[in-house]
Amino acid sequence: QVQLEESGGGSVQAGGSLRLSCTTSGRAFKSYHLAWFRQAPGKEREFVATISWDGERSLVGDSVKGRFTISRDKSKNTFHLQMNNLQPEDTAVYYCAADSLSRLIAHIPRYYKHWGQGTQVTVSS
Repeated sequence: QVQLEESGGGSVQAGGSLRLSCTTSGRAFKSYHLAWFRQAPGKEREFVATISWDGERSLVGDSVKGRFTISRDKSKNTFHLQMNNLQPEDTAVYYCAADSLSRLIAHIPRYYKHWGQGTQVTVSS
């Protein structure tokens, strides 16, 4: 059984930084994609970033490109989302997700079966 647990959310002022972490457990994740999504109140869940389990391929969403970076710590079953130059529009609940799927659909939330509980990120102006 796959388990995901996020950590690192919080409140910052615009221009600040946060680093989210997602710890995975429960099975071997070879061939999996790992991803971050976010959801603001009243909005649909939005793709943020994804990375392959081997760390060789990654993709970042257009709205955060140049500010957010996804990475994987191969010594631990953990992957991270480094968020720099945060803006009020980045305020949302951030979720990590994992599944065995093609990189072609790794940015689409409905294809993921395994999700963390979410962590709140609040950016004030």
